[in-house]
Amino acid sequence: MDAVLGSPKLRASPFPAAARSPLPPRALVALAPAAARAGPLRSGPKGTIQALARNGMVNVVEREDCRSVNDVAASQGIRIRRHCRPTASMKEIEEATGAPRNVLERIIWDKEIEVAQGLARNPLKEVTESAGMAPPTRDFYGALAASYKRNGVPALIAEVKKASPSRGVIRENFDAVEIAQAYEKYGAACLSILTDEKYFQGSFENLQKVRKAGVKCPLLCKEFVIDEWQIYYARSVGADAILLIAAVLTDADITYFLRICKELGLTALVEVHDGREMERVLRIDSVQLIGINNRSLATFIVDTSNTKRLLEKHGDAIREKGILVVGESGLFNPDDVAYVQKAGVSAVLVGESLVKQEDPGRAIAGLFGKELLH
Repeated sequence: MDAVLGSPKLRASPFPAAARSPLPPRALVALAPAAARAGPLRSGPKGTIQALARNGMVNVVEREDCRSVNDVAASQGIRIRRHCRPTASMKEIEEATGAPRNVLERIIWDKEIEVAQGLARNPLKEVTESAGMAPPTRDFYGALAASYKRNGVPALIAEVKKASPSRGVIRENFDAVEIAQAYEKYGAACLSILTDEKYFQGSFENLQKVRKAGVKCPLLCKEFVIDEWQIYYARSVGADAILLIAAVLTDADITYFLRICKELGLTALVEVHDGREMERVLRIDSVQLIGINNRSLATFIVDTSNTKRLLEKHGDAIREKGILVVGESGLFNPDDVAYVQKAGVSAVLVGESLVKQEDPGRAIAGLFGKELLH
């Protein structure tokens, strides 16, 4: 996710503050090479993994501890470790494992604890039922495609964002609904709502408020997803799309979460940072949207030529699959947008360069060099 790499209410919001692994406690899944047949899923990770296994999608491997989870992740190039100790304090975790190696890993470690607390407050069964009763989703992919056709420039996913770990507070006078309404008024195709509290000062409550305020744009829940509970919860409060980060999730995690998204009518934006992540994601069926984040996980430097390099190598495969590409990070002016559009991007996700302006809505015209039709 954007700036992270640089440095809730069903009743009351279950976040602030773990989680089971997205995989069941004694099973680890790895993608099998065989193609999958679609099939019904039972609610919950165990039933889903059994269904995936029946469909030839996964191999189930017994595991005794968290090292197996991290070993499989590492074999796929994932450098973000899990601690798998949702009831422990961060001090105890760091004493056993060492300190997190970067900001993203620290966020994921906190998220494991957060999700467990959310599950304790709002059990998966309740959240799943609430998600099933939510109004129909709005077509996130369709809104992006229509905006691109209508305006001739990449469709805008405008981000409602108060703070980030690297920048601190970006906007002091922050009203999520007011900002969302301004974005919609000035041509945003879709909106991205930060829901992480600890590091971004976001919330699921903000997402719910924006949805209830009558904003018609499809909404992306921008969260660090590690567990199915977060997906069901996001749907229950009004999300139309969810972010899945390849730097954090194994192939099996992504496959499983895409099945849940399909079940709920959600669009998944699968984010990649480099060629290895892109290759992994392109091997997974049912991906509709790929976000290319131009911020390096290794150096935290933003380089928009990352988008060009990845699309020069993988553009043909992306077009063959009908995948729409979203450019992320480092986009501040019309030249930046034109550069990634020429590379093959059909949409851009922009937050900081808009939300820090006095009028975020009017700032959209400055980003694109023209007003957007909507």
